[in-house]
Amino acid sequence: MSSFAKDFSKAMSQAGTSQFQEVIRQELEYSMKVELDKILATAPSNELEHTKKDLEGFKKLFHRFLQEKGPSVDWGKIQRPPEDSIQPYEKIKARGLPDNIASVLNKLVVVKLNGGLGTSMGCKGPKSLIGVRNENTFLDLTVQQIEHLNKSYNTDVPLVLMNSFNTDDDTKKILQKYSHSRVKIYTFNQSRYPRINKETLLPIAKDVSYSGENTECWYPPGHGDIYASFYNSGLLDNLIGEGKEYIFVSNIDNLGATVDLYILNHLMNPPNGKRCEFVMEVTNKTRADVKGGTLTQYENKLRLVEIAQVPKAHVDEFKSVSKFKIFNTNNLWIALSAIKRLQEKNAIDMEIIVNPKTLDGGLNVIQLETAVGAAIKSFENSLGINVPRSRFLPVKTTSDLLLVMSNLYSLNAGSLTMSEKREFPTVPLVKLGSSFTKVQDYLRRFESIPDMLELDHLTVSGDVTFGKNVSLKGTVIIIANHGDRIDIPAGALLENKIVSGNLRILDH
Repeated sequence: MSSFAKDFSKAMSQAGTSQFQEVIRQELEYSMKVELDKILATAPSNELEHTKKDLEGFKKLFHRFLQEKGPSVDWGKIQRPPEDSIQPYEKIKARGLPDNIASVLNKLVVVKLNGGLGTSMGCKGPKSLIGVRNENTFLDLTVQQIEHLNKSYNTDVPLVLMNSFNTDDDTKKILQKYSHSRVKIYTFNQSRYPRINKETLLPIAKDVSYSGENTECWYPPGHGDIYASFYNSGLLDNLIGEGKEYIFVSNIDNLGATVDLYILNHLMNPPNGKRCEFVMEVTNKTRADVKGGTLTQYENKLRLVEIAQVPKAHVDEFKSVSKFKIFNTNNLWIALSAIKRLQEKNAIDMEIIVNPKTLDGGLNVIQLETAVGAAIKSFENSLGINVPRSRFLPVKTTSDLLLVMSNLYSLNAGSLTMSEKREFPTVPLVKLGSSFTKVQDYLRRFESIPDMLELDHLTVSGDVTFGKNVSLKGTVIIIANHGDRIDIPAGALLENKIVSGNLRILDH
């Protein structure tokens, strides 16, 4: 067989394959449409319009999911961003602040992503209602920060919470306690999308209800959903009508994400006269951040690349701290008018994140999600700002909680700042074992939070408790073997110590 004939038959079989794949895609889309129509038919009249919008959004995402194959970036096209596309924070701060900072602040809206539950920390209900410092919750601290701004500058910066169907009811109940605070609080809901069976690629939900055993059939589709759901809620237009121009978006569990007046001034009064539509705060990677999404230059645009998009052969290169030095904090500043323009043109392009889950009964499902920062490439004149690490203080685990509850930080008007008594600005590395995972277990194991001002590294494993006024310095490793228990006595000072075995101090 000639090489031409071989090439020809190969091309024909490939054409056949792609046609076959197209037929299968169309069949899957048709089956999905039939199932979604059945679900929609069960919606009560007061939920019909809302459910229809959600399912339409899901259908678009599912269509794209069927079209896309393999990692969504071509590794060969990834370049380091040009020097001027990521500005050092010091340069932005050096410009100082204008006299009329109040008029600049009045153009701002603070948006907090509030869709997550506290389940990973063993808590029921919204994560934002977990107590983090002196009985204050994430939400309390957020309200205190913005109230302090509004009182200090006599401004009207509102707070907007993007809730999910998982957090909306509980959050709204608690909002009543802020009715006399000097912060207008608005909420809107993320979309509610159906989880799909990994094998059949069809929804596991049979109707629109999401209570009781149907809770597992639905999910909030990641924070990339903010653009569509903010727009659909009508709140975006209302805020534009009130003269607001920028939103500052961040995760509600990032205690470092406070309103920064220097960044806001840079947005409103750019040095070159050309306003940015999208600013992403990035910060330098440490060994603990190797999986974080990084900003790259891709086809002449700034682009966020997440580890899930990287071809397997390049994952180690992606994680390297030397090549990709920064990662996304998910503190974002975005022009409201740009969101409106792009949303109306259906021009916000975000890569799909396929998130596999196994439900309690053992059923394998997938949920299709998007990430808010991935839209950076759709906006004009985007910018990265390399901010100090202090603007990234997420509380994802009880190990993080221990840090923010300790004397490493002082609390002032809802904002945490590193204590001046700490000699070096890095945060200690803390790893608490599985006995500490749930907040209530963690609280039970510390009679009071230890003094950690001089701590570098703490590892705790097994059944360990801490008495009052313990002091930890340098590197401290405490390991209780299975079946043993270690009680660190009140007033103990542990400096560069390894404690293992069985230690119980008994009063007599």
